[in-house]
Amino acid sequence: MHPVRKQRLWVVLSIVLFSSAAVGLAAYALRGNINLFYPPVEVAAGKAPVDTPIRVGGMVVEGSVQRSDSTLETRFAVTDYQATVTVVYEGILPDLFAEGEGVVASGRLNADGVLNAEEVLAKHDENYMPPEVAEALKNSATAGVSQ
Repeated sequence: MHPVRKQRLWVVLSIVLFSSAAVGLAAYALRGNINLFYPPVEVAAGKAPVDTPIRVGGMVVEGSVQRSDSTLETRFAVTDYQATVTVVYEGILPDLFAEGEGVVASGRLNADGVLNAEEVLAKHDENYMPPEVAEALKNSATAGVSQ
């Protein structure tokens, strides 16, 4: 092989090798920060991973909000009208949090199917619905019609 071609081959192989290593390291670093969305029906079906950061969204079930008398813990249920997931959150809820309104809760699902939320997001105006929640409710309504 001609020495110039051999040198080019090593340069190309080096670029491919270091690029692959960089992509692999970036994917490894991001794996702990991936936070996937699951509607309540998928959580109830067991498709959501346990003890892994996930987001669950839907509507807060009317009459399900229970606040602790001594702590900031709040327990409520989120539904997509096909299934319900219990969410436990300790902290100050957003001002717009209310029963019958859309929310997205981020946290870890335990073995009992309860989401221990680290963050609760509520809608910020009357017309806004988080895209994941809107799609989950739309899919739920479509599945409900076909059953």
